[in-house]
Amino acid sequence: MSNSIDFSGRPFHFIGVGGIGMSALAYVLAKRQLPVSGSDLRPNQMTRKLESIGAHIFGTQEASNLEFFLTQVSPNGVLNSQEKLPALKSVMPQVICSTAINTNNSEYAAALELGCPILHRSDVLAALIADYYSIAVAGTHGKTTTSSMIGYMLLQAGLDPTILVGGEVNAWSGNARLGESRYLVAEADESDGSLVKHAPEIGIITNIELDHPDHYDTLEEVVDIFQKFAQGCKILVGSIDCHTVRDRLKPEISYSLYPDTEADYTVTNVDYRADGTTALVWERGKALGVLNLRLLSRHNLSNALAAVAVGRALGLEFGAIAKGIATFEGARRRFEFRGEVDGITFIDDYAHHPSEIRVTLAAARLQARPGQRVVAIFQPHRYSRTLTFLEEFAESFGHADLVVLTDIYSAGEPDLGQISGEQLAAEIAKQHPQVVYQPTLSAVCDFLLQTLRPGDLALFLGAGNLNQAIPEVMATLREPAKATS
Repeated sequence: MSNSIDFSGRPFHFIGVGGIGMSALAYVLAKRQLPVSGSDLRPNQMTRKLESIGAHIFGTQEASNLEFFLTQVSPNGVLNSQEKLPALKSVMPQVICSTAINTNNSEYAAALELGCPILHRSDVLAALIADYYSIAVAGTHGKTTTSSMIGYMLLQAGLDPTILVGGEVNAWSGNARLGESRYLVAEADESDGSLVKHAPEIGIITNIELDHPDHYDTLEEVVDIFQKFAQGCKILVGSIDCHTVRDRLKPEISYSLYPDTEADYTVTNVDYRADGTTALVWERGKALGVLNLRLLSRHNLSNALAAVAVGRALGLEFGAIAKGIATFEGARRRFEFRGEVDGITFIDDYAHHPSEIRVTLAAARLQARPGQRVVAIFQPHRYSRTLTFLEEFAESFGHADLVVLTDIYSAGEPDLGQISGEQLAAEIAKQHPQVVYQPTLSAVCDFLLQTLRPGDLALFLGAGNLNQAIPEVMATLREPAKATS
């Protein structure tokens, strides 16, 4: 693939534009008044939003899609011999793909044949990072929350940043916004190794674990990618509560939840409550002030400390930082409240790694009232991840009263017959007294309708399509109420 990006006016065409990362890039480019088109087999709110700002979206993936901008030059798509070559060069799009796209895709194959520049989505992000004073947030867990919080903090402080994150945030009605300032805040993904392309002014690493065994064989390979990313950052901010970050990366600016670590930013007087968190923040031994956070539990306080460190590196007063963080509500699918029906609380969370499940369930237990059951409904994500972390998954549901498992969401991986959702349920049952396996989403819905009771906190966990069950269960629970009203 090429890695040279042209922001001068040459069109962009995104194959699979409806994805969370691709749509964010397409949005920023379209808002910068660049010609943008894209295709996706499943239209969604992101593709509709792109259409509303002028991007042309195709509902099929065909070779002819690449000729869309050619017809803008010549309505019949035919150019005379004198204008053909320069016109083709100017209107044949730069084709943007994710790692999942290959020569089996007809648009990709056509782009190769036509000689279009073909770029990975990370190439576009890297070019945008280079175009701004950029803050890039990396790490195995917490990237979306931390990058969203930093973007929101800068927005509230009047710095008007451009933002690209891997989740939807109500404050800017989506996963991206175009600002007018020199600042850009971006989430930087390590899943496919493309993290090494980014060279931000400020890089943040929240933690490092093995999370993508489909791409990495060992933790050491993951560390190598983060080390290369760190080398490209002018300033590296890192959590030294993660020993790998502390020992292998040695960030210039450190943060920790433990004062005895002597991190640059730390906290005391911490109060974890069901409605949020309060802590006294310290900067290199000096008390800055009290931080109030709406988000729950320790991991989100750590994310907030990263935001404090970035804000201070940019010269913001602590009062402005604290004011912004205090009103940040989080990103969608990060302990997102979906509603309450018949006294049952429904929460949606993206957690799909054992560490994430553990801390998310701890937050749910913190929020649960005395006697309230925490019901964890989990859809494993990828066969490779489920098999690699089978033992860790089995031990991560301790804060749940009832665990409901469904089958594995493949995310495009082939089923090699090595692991199944039922096998994972059996492993969890060795550690937990209440585990139920339901093979399909419809079976999950039926079981929950029979099992959930007033007072339950139903927490849906996973990066796949499990959350599609939430509105169905809620709507069915509402039906008896309608019938008796």
